Amino acid sequence: MASKLPMAKPQTVRSIATAKARAPWAWAVLGCFLGGLLTVLTFAPAQWLAQGVALLTHGQLQLQEARGTLWQGSARVVLTGGLGSLDAQALPGRIDWTLQSKADGALLGLTSNCCMPNTMQVQVSPTWAGAHIQITDTSSTWPAALLSGLGAPWNTLQPEGDLTLVPQQLRLQWLSGRLLVQGGLTLTAKDMASRLTPLKPMGTYQLQMDAGPTPTSTPGLKLSTLSGSLLLSGQGQWVGQRLRFQGEASAVPEHEMVLNNLLSIIGRREGTRSLLSWG
Repeated sequence: MASKLPMAKPQTVRSIATAKARAPWAWAVLGCFLGGLLTVLTFAPAQWLAQGVALLTHGQLQLQEARGTLWQGSARVVLTGGLGSLDAQALPGRIDWTLQSKADGALLGLTSNCCMPNTMQVQVSPTWAGAHIQITDTSSTWPAALLSGLGAPWNTLQPEGDLTLVPQQLRLQWLSGRLLVQGGLTLTAKDMASRLTPLKPMGTYQLQMDAGPTPTSTPGLKLSTLSGSLLLSGQGQWVGQRLRFQGEASAVPEHEMVLNNLLSIIGRREGTRSLLSWG
């Protein structure tokens, strides 16, 4: 006699049928959510990036009048003394950016018609413990007057001149709350002047950061005078997130009188020298 197969209970049959009926709706809802999320990200306003930059820099670097999207846009760069500060200085022109998603992170491209005609690319690769950042060797030249927006002591010095930044295989690693630097960065301050002295220009100077080929948390700094009547020199290190620097400033004999006021303000006087110290 053939065995009889047990019949499914009516309640079980209804449950299976209901689940099958609901499945297409569940996928439809999920599809709508993912589609909406993709649309939001695709057309995310440039203001989102501006808000993120202001948050990360505590308001000292601001992207104002942001236009476009998160992925391609432009804005006016403004330096300030931070939240609540009355000091502010805007870049004479706009900065443009593109942001591309990559398999290992994101690629940021930056250009500026006034200061950075060639595109600087910043590769950001997140890791479990932090992130790796690699910057292309793209030079840029910025007006020194922009520093006045940062507040003291720059708002007193009111610097004038051109600041040229040149990275050299610069790589930054943020690992477990610790910043490691590899490569170098050269800052050349050309034909510098200040409202504290009528001597224009005072000179041309170079500040070099050298971390070497191996990542380090204490990259070295060296300040030297390339030309001019105000003589600056010194050495230092970045230790963690703090700068430690020792140096001195002096004037060539024929311009000691005209630079005397400036020397008394930028450091502690010791005879004809002014001692510079930070950190």
